[in-house]
Amino acid sequence: MTDAPKLIDPFARAITYLRVSVTDRCDFRCVYCMSENMNFLPKAELLTLEELDRMCSAFISQGVRKLRITGGEPLVRRGIMDFFKSISRHLKTGDLEELTLTTNGSQLRRFADQLAAVGVKRINISLDTLDEQKFADITRWGRLAQVLDGIDAALDAGIRVKINTVALKGFNEVELEQLVEWCASRDMDLTFIEVMPMGDIGNEDRLDQYWPLSDLRTRLAKTWTLIDSDEQTGGPARYVRLEETGQKIGFITPLTHNFCESCNRVRLTCTGELYQCLGQEDQVDLRKILRENADDAVLVNAIHAAIAKKPKGHDFDYSRQAVDGQMTRHMSHTGG
Repeated sequence: MTDAPKLIDPFARAITYLRVSVTDRCDFRCVYCMSENMNFLPKAELLTLEELDRMCSAFISQGVRKLRITGGEPLVRRGIMDFFKSISRHLKTGDLEELTLTTNGSQLRRFADQLAAVGVKRINISLDTLDEQKFADITRWGRLAQVLDGIDAALDAGIRVKINTVALKGFNEVELEQLVEWCASRDMDLTFIEVMPMGDIGNEDRLDQYWPLSDLRTRLAKTWTLIDSDEQTGGPARYVRLEETGQKIGFITPLTHNFCESCNRVRLTCTGELYQCLGQEDQVDLRKILRENADDAVLVNAIHAAIAKKPKGHDFDYSRQAVDGQMTRHMSHTGG
């Protein structure tokens, strides 16, 4: 495969990172991601595992070098390890540099060794609190002990773990230092994420939840020495290192300091819709094209046409005390 980028958007950004949701289902109901009583998609609307493989392989043939599997919770998809085993062939050829996933950790005791065996070297685990009652409240259905056991399983399997924590004002502010110290004690990196206006989640008020990471960073600096880093992991986070612990702390700030200018990624939903931007509603139905054409060349042409329409950035904005740019779809549909 040539090293020259093949997927270039209208703003000269090379698209080398594909995030793929393999299911809209999850065994949790996190309040910022899903409503409690979700209406899940009919099975016929989902891409089959074979279709997911074909779709991802088409993107890889066009220069995608990093593939992140998401959901919902990807590890609740029936037969998901068959997909991981199959798509990992691209790691062996060198066409794919990294195969990874974002998970809630609930199924890692079952799957960690298998994931490591197919070449998954690092994973992101979503965890917003170390308080058992708070965890039950924010996930609605979740069990903290099961997630912590899954984290142990991943670490034991030799997988590098990064914790993703959504910063929620009035919820996990008091745990900031505890979370950092806990991750440091287990040699895990930590990324904080500003809450984003995605989906109708009932009574949750995004404006009240919003905790700008500029404030969080200022608070961190009162306890630790923050050293700015230009390290990139292919995603939107900006990083610092804590001099005292050596760990990496990331900040994903779509609202206070968006990362659109360096965006190298697109998202494929479990139904085959390609979203060129997380914060825009525009999308392209690749499922229809895939199912109607046995020739991958047609699919590849459609991918290029979609990338040619990738917007410059999103419209998220809390600055006027209202949630502007709010998306109507849930994060579980697009993929975290």
